[in-house]
Order: sequence, then structure tokens, then C-alpha cells
Amino acid sequence: MSSRPAVIDAALQSVPVAILVLDRRARVVAASATARAMFGDDLLDRPFVTVLRQPMIVDAVERALATQDPRAVTAHGTPHAHTLRVNIGTAGRDLACDVTVAAIDMAGGGVTVTLLDRSGQEYAEQMRRDFVANVSHELRTPLTALMGFIETLRGPARNDANARDRFLKIMESEVGRMNRLVMDLLSLSRVESEERRKPINTIDLAGLVRMVAATLTPTATAAGVTVHVQGADIQAWVAGDHDQLVQVFQNLVENAVKYGGSGGSVTLRLSHLPHEPVLRGPAWAVVVEDKGEGIDPLHLPRLTERFYRVDSSRSRSQGGTGLGLAIVKHIISRHRGRLRIDSEPGKGSQFTVILPQIQPTP
Repeated sequence: MSSRPAVIDAALQSVPVAILVLDRRARVVAASATARAMFGDDLLDRPFVTVLRQPMIVDAVERALATQDPRAVTAHGTPHAHTLRVNIGTAGRDLACDVTVAAIDMAGGGVTVTLLDRSGQEYAEQMRRDFVANVSHELRTPLTALMGFIETLRGPARNDANARDRFLKIMESEVGRMNRLVMDLLSLSRVESEERRKPINTIDLAGLVRMVAATLTPTATAAGVTVHVQGADIQAWVAGDHDQLVQVFQNLVENAVKYGGSGGSVTLRLSHLPHEPVLRGPAWAVVVEDKGEGIDPLHLPRLTERFYRVDSSRSRSQGGTGLGLAIVKHIISRHRGRLRIDSEPGKGSQFTVILPQIQPTP
């Protein structure tokens, strides 16, 4: 096995990028911890070609070894050229990496291969593109309808009072839908910007649950749904932002009424958890439960994604923007809590919000 200076090996372990050090025979003599995580622990003294089978990178390694030019050589082989982005298959997935090869001054010659994982940036960029596309679609649909109605009211329906009243009612509904979308987008942006700032105010969660239930009871009654509150006749102290927590439970109860109201009842149940394993301490749990149609488990992992809908046509007809649960997720994250979703078709749904318990300030 080729020798490697201990100092090089020690230094590589603290580097947050994948680096492989090759000797003049193109065998691996040192690897950073990130490289070991990408390619496995069994790297030392292996031929580089058996670690990474990318012809362009292998060719760059061979040129760097042949010339021993200390200037960086990319997979294109041009000194000082921009680093090439290459998709590398490892651990069952593809990583978008910036790869740079450079000769180093060590006995007999050698090179370093640096791989900077850009997959996170690629994913974030894809999310941004999807977000813009979704917002554009959500706004384009009502705008197209409005333009059509305006054109009709200016033309064939100019003097038709019945058509005018009907179209104006639909236009009002579409404008309301766009307004809700804009408000939810602003709310989501605000919540995301505050997510790293833990709330410091002390909130009585039981009182907040009772207030939300009382506020939404008229809406639920109009939809033929009865709202029940259980376990909220005590005090339950949490650190929280009052308005944001109200938004969380209003959103969950409104969803339960809209989509689970076929069961005729919605229950808010508060309970104490002496020890919540994930939060590593005592916590309070609020379950929003309905007896409706339920949700196929296939959809559960994606429910909190922006604009994800189980039934797009039904959600739009109910006035949903597709952002409510995304907002809920970010608010709960800011409160250092958890959101758990349980549902089965035909058995209703349970949305459980778990928040860390605190002692009230005297």
C-alpha cells in the first residue's frame, strides 16, 4: 500500500467536500470523510478508475499525472477553465458535482480530485422553477376566466341583466380566489423568513384551541358539521406566536370541515405527553380529527408540499390554494414541534400538532 503523510489524512477529515488524493499510479492514497461517505470506506490503495468510472474525469486525471501541471485541470482538460458539472452515480442516486483535478507536489507525483456536491442547489433551483410554474398556473386560470367574462359582458351579454349578474358573481369568486392565493403566498414567505427565530411568548394552548373552535363553529354548523372539543378544560403552556398558532388550527379545522365534513363531526382533542421521544421532553398534542372519506396513504408524505392536492378539482371548488398545509408545516417547525398525519380511506383523518411543553413564567 502506498504511504501517505498522516498530516494530509488528518487534514482531509475536516474538509467538508469530497477530495481524493492519488499517487503517480492513479491509486487512492488518501480520502476526505465526505469522499468516504460518497464512495465507501474501502478506498485506500484502490485504482481510481474502480472508484469513479467517469471517462472524462479519468482522462483529466491521466493528463494531470502526465504533465504534473500544478494548475487545475477540469474534465475538459483545459487549465483554468470552468469546472465541469458531472452527474455521478453513488449510493443508489445521482449527484450533480463540480469536479476539478489538480497535480500536487509530492514524492513521485500525484493529483487531487475534488468533487463539490451541487445536488442541493440543483434541487432548490428545481423547487424554485416548480414554484413559479405553479403560481403562474394558479393565477392564469382565474385571470383567463375573468378576461373571458369581461369580453362577454362587453359584447353578447351587454344588455342581458341575468347573464351580467351571473357572470359578476363568478368574477367575484375568482377575484376572491386570487386574493386568497396572494395572501397565502405572503403568509408563507413571512413564515419562512421567521422560521429560524424561535417564539418566546408564553401561550395557553388549551385556551387557544377553545377560541378557534368557538370562532369556526358557525362555519361548521352551516356546513352541517358539529365541532367537539375534548381535554381543553385545563391550562397547557407552550412557547408560541399566538397569531401563527391560531392560523395553524384554523387551517386544520377548516380543512377538516371542507374535506372531512361528510362524517358530520370534527373533534379537537388536547392531551399531555409526559415524554415525546423526538422532542426529548414533555409536550402537548392537539389532534384535529374528522370522520370523513379519509386520504389514501400514498398521498400522506406529500400533503405539506406547496400546491400539492389530493383532488385538484375539488380543492379549487372549495376555494383552496394548495398552500395551507405548507404554511402549517413551517409554523410548526418554527415552534420546534411536529406535525403527524394519519388517515385511511373510509376511516377519516387525524392531523396531530405536537408542541414542547414549557413552565409558565411567574
